[in-house]
Amino acid sequence: MPFIIVIIAILIITVVLVYNNLIRKKNAIDNAFFSMDVMLKKRYDLIPQLVETVKGYMYHEREVLTQLTELRQQTLKNHLSTNEKVGLDNEINSVLQKIFVSFENYPELKASENFLRLQGSINEAEEQLAASRRFFNAAVNNYHNAIEMFPSSLMASMMSLKRRTFFNITGEEKVVPVVNVN
Repeated sequence: MPFIIVIIAILIITVVLVYNNLIRKKNAIDNAFFSMDVMLKKRYDLIPQLVETVKGYMYHEREVLTQLTELRQQTLKNHLSTNEKVGLDNEINSVLQKIFVSFENYPELKASENFLRLQGSINEAEEQLAASRRFFNAAVNNYHNAIEMFPSSLMASMMSLKRRTFFNITGEEKVVPVVNVN
């Protein structure tokens, strides 16, 4: 009889430890995202300034500027899930990349002090975001490992824990830009 009680106690302790570990990993993702959310807010606040600064120069890229503004508006909606916000931010990354690549065609824009200051602010925010994304993706990876590995996968299944979205880089962003130094 005492042997059965010890086995039951070990099982209960194991279940509690696995459950708590899964909750800890799920909360780590939320913590990483909310930390990153501060940097995303800074970035979203800089976007209207970028659009206004660039608008006068980049007549042909108005569609890209409009797309960037629309994506920013979507991110400000409060009812978006973390996965939806991650997806929108991945799209914003792609559009910002297009703007910074295309601005090379506008020498007067490159010489604009306002644009250079703004670009510096955006670059600083992007560096901080990159660090936050690495932390977020590490938390998501740890969580995925926990919900997919035995025996915690059994508990994760009972808790209806699902995979989360990673921040990723689009194919366009992986291409090294050509910089002309003339």
